[in-house]
Amino acid sequence: MDCESGGLDGETMGSRRVSRVEEACKEELSEILIRELKDPRIGFATITGVKMTPDLKHAQVYVSVLGSRDEVDRTFKGLESAKGWMRAHLGKRLRLKFLPEIEFCHDESSAEAQKLEALFRKGSEEIISGD
Repeated sequence: MDCESGGLDGETMGSRRVSRVEEACKEELSEILIRELKDPRIGFATITGVKMTPDLKHAQVYVSVLGSRDEVDRTFKGLESAKGWMRAHLGKRLRLKFLPEIEFCHDESSAEAQKLEALFRKGSEEIISGD
């Protein structure tokens, strides 16, 4: 699976089971990230979504990270390093025939929203000031 293709939009092959497993993985991985993972490289990160293949063997885990490009890079290095550990803990929490391979993908939607908000703010200030 490629992080560039797909994204979080759209139906995941119309399968209710896939959707339920995606949501369960998102919840459990979020808990693991917040409560159990102690890697100092991982900054302010939030799991925003999970997209799985129809066979449930591969999962793209979308992560939003607040901070500079360097902080984002460090966070993803920490996540990659902890991937096996997180997968093992996910397996203890969910009852699945196959444990999905995890691929972390950067979800830049919050950063894009902040950029848009700054542009709107700048535009409204210019309108108010008459520039």
